[in-house]
Amino acid sequence: MGPPVPRLGIPGVDHIIAVASGKGGVGKSTTAVNLAVALARTSNLKVGLMDADVFGPSIPRMMKLQGKPEIDEVGKMLPLHNYGIRCMSMGFLMQDDSAAVWRGPMVMSAIDTFIKKVSWGSLDVLVIDMPPGTGDVQLSVTQRLRLSGAIMVSTPQDIALIDARRGAAMFRKVAVPIMGIIENMSYYQCPKCGHSEHIFGQDGAKRTGEELNMELLGQVPLEIGIRETSDAGTPIVARHPDSPVARVYCSIADRVRHKLRLVEPQLGPRRAHQNPP
Repeated sequence: MGPPVPRLGIPGVDHIIAVASGKGGVGKSTTAVNLAVALARTSNLKVGLMDADVFGPSIPRMMKLQGKPEIDEVGKMLPLHNYGIRCMSMGFLMQDDSAAVWRGPMVMSAIDTFIKKVSWGSLDVLVIDMPPGTGDVQLSVTQRLRLSGAIMVSTPQDIALIDARRGAAMFRKVAVPIMGIIENMSYYQCPKCGHSEHIFGQDGAKRTGEELNMELLGQVPLEIGIRETSDAGTPIVARHPDSPVARVYCSIADRVRHKLRLVEPQLGPRRAHQNPP
């Protein structure tokens, strides 16, 4: 076995964060989108969002973006942007109803394009919406990119948490720090009487985090407003910034910013440095 391949940084990007889940259907993309918007709006950071889920790219719809990226003078794609976030997704390069039926090497080629052939500009944080699961693609991304950390997303349900454990184990196997776990669909609160019901179980992510030494970054409720704003392309942090749910996302963003500042004390709003090309 040869020496390990050096991990790549992205020119101009200070920190790269992976938002991941051990399985699909737990709200990973919704979490990534609202976290990115919260980092930009409440922490005054320059933020990018890379949609690495090439099989089911959802960032174009959630961020209300469409059209193909323009090409700059050196042949690199320029990210589309909305809500102050620079975005790149395979969804910008495909027909809306096209299916991405690709083998692993093709997927990695697409992700390499996002890493090497996109002009991200000067960013404090690049948030990556990872594909769900713990297969070769996910492992390759974590091994190729110099990540500042990873965030796991799970529901409180035992089945989802089993997969979240596998995801955490993958990141630790390749020496990527885990910044914490977010419990999505944590509880449902009746808008009329205020009663809370833990539909998928209670405090599952908290217990798992304690067992695996992962901080519980926040508990996001199961709320129709999150679904409606995501489908409409107006993330709830942008559409209803003063809502209780938006405040949960902003609190999570604050914890993430704090963790990044432990690594880079001068993180935002002023640029501290740029990675070499």
